[in-house]
Amino acid sequence: MPPLFNPHKTLKDNLKTDPIIHDFLGFKLNSLFGMAACPSTGNSAYIQAAFSNGFDIITYKTQRSVRFPANIFPNVLQLDIEGHLTPERATKPIVGFKPMRIDPRELTIANSCGINCEGPTHWTADLKKALATAGENQLLIMSVVGTIQDDFGPDEYYDDFAKVAGLAAEAGAKVIEVNLSCPNVASEGVICYSPTVVEEVVKRVRARVGEHVKVLAKIGYFKASQEELLRRVVEAMGPYVDGITATNTLAAVIVDAEGKQAFPGPGREKAGVSGSAIKWAGIEMTARLKHLRDILGLGFVIIGVGGVMSPEDYRDYMVVGADAVQSATGAMWNPDLANQIKQYLHAPFIAHDVVKMY
Repeated sequence: MPPLFNPHKTLKDNLKTDPIIHDFLGFKLNSLFGMAACPSTGNSAYIQAAFSNGFDIITYKTQRSVRFPANIFPNVLQLDIEGHLTPERATKPIVGFKPMRIDPRELTIANSCGINCEGPTHWTADLKKALATAGENQLLIMSVVGTIQDDFGPDEYYDDFAKVAGLAAEAGAKVIEVNLSCPNVASEGVICYSPTVVEEVVKRVRARVGEHVKVLAKIGYFKASQEELLRRVVEAMGPYVDGITATNTLAAVIVDAEGKQAFPGPGREKAGVSGSAIKWAGIEMTARLKHLRDILGLGFVIIGVGGVMSPEDYRDYMVVGADAVQSATGAMWNPDLANQIKQYLHAPFIAHDVVKMY
């Protein structure tokens, strides 16, 4: 994002120029960086604080059509991982421990929160408040998920995604993200690897919210051996979505120092890993999605997510083809990250122009 004053133009021409240069899904935005759905985007007060700190694209934490309990404490553990958490490495237990002070650029965590929900009456009212906190040229996205309930078959489950998306649209959301990839709910699992299921879900969501609401799909990491599957998933959702968010956390087995299950309770052997160790996965998925978009002739936008802990990480995502970038772990541990990115983007532009001027 360049400075608001261009020294190569006259004062008159500068004042004629719209200072907002970012267009995303038809919305004018101050920047193309924001905060992904996470515990810290779970209510209007936290969202207002994030908007005030310069995060311009924020996704409200995933909500449901019914009340749903959170996983019991603890919910977040720090991991000591050097380098990349590859799918192969994630098959072996990783030791988790209580979060300690650390350079936020190097932080990796495991979270096992579950997609808790106080119920639609609660979150729709709070969503309206959250939407009102967005400043000029800022955007709030609403994340939704379906919930398996007693006597539900596949059709009822798919329809539940549409139901909660409809509630979000009725509350005023202009962009809805369909969460197809959370690894922290044992009863529902990750559904983004089934082209048939993905197509049914996003098709029903689109039919429910209409064409005036933008629809995004959040997917997980696809291994290199799953390239054809990724293509089929993208083709299946292509007619119905305006964008794809990638990637969600990577699932791994988390244990304590004694090798026992670190997060207590059934179905919590694995947890979602986020932070610096998964940046490689988000970068790779962004590049692969851009390639598929190009060869398939589709028009969806790409939101790059995963391991965005510093301004350089933001740059790396944009270089490989992201249309926008979001951070969860990095933003939670460094509330000033958005402003640091904006300062970083200004600096090389100004230095370059000073060289040209003199």
